[in-house]
Amino acid sequence: FFDQFSLTVFMGIPLITLALALPWILYPVPQNRCLDSRLLTLQAWAIRQFTHQLFTPINPNGHKWALLLASFLVFLVTLNLLGILPYTFTPTTQLSMNMGFAVPLWLATVLIGVRHQPTHTMAHLLPVGTPVPLIPVLILIETISLFIRPIALGVRLTANLTAGHLLIQLISTAAFYLCFIMPAISALTMILLLLLSILELAVAMIQAYVFVLLVSLYLQIR
Repeated sequence: FFDQFSLTVFMGIPLITLALALPWILYPVPQNRCLDSRLLTLQAWAIRQFTHQLFTPINPNGHKWALLLASFLVFLVTLNLLGILPYTFTPTTQLSMNMGFAVPLWLATVLIGVRHQPTHTMAHLLPVGTPVPLIPVLILIETISLFIRPIALGVRLTANLTAGHLLIQLISTAAFYLCFIMPAISALTMILLLLLSILELAVAMIQAYVFVLLVSLYLQIR
């Protein structure tokens, strides 16, 4: 069951490389002859809505991140949705790759906060009105929570997608073997599989949105 998450190579080309390159091929590039096409209009509207939702609570100084985070959101959503298709590889089930996304983004928010608002950034390590005996303990706890953030980002995305893929494979395998023994139970299992697939589509989009949303919230704190 876990073979689907292994890094495989086809004709000497790692599948993770092809999977990461595919989202950039699928989306149309605006050209003079198709500026008003329905597909480009829908794409621009969706990206505009995502960006507005993400950056509404953030002050104007953080809006310079809009292009990066909106592009990353579209990239993650596409990777997650493509990974649900049969005989495809899902790069976002790899913890190493998710951590490669999470750590630089988190570190960038921390460094920007230290550079532009050092007092405000350091103040988060010690709440106002803390008793003197608890100061070292709270500073240690807040520091640990700060460094856990990128781990939580990567692990959350990996765990949710991996669990969904495993459930789909387990239920589909059960439905296949039950069709020869108990056809009625197999039919019910197929209905459950269909519902789970629809849920997995929602999870694929929600987890990408949550990942980018948390990065934007870390940016808001900074």
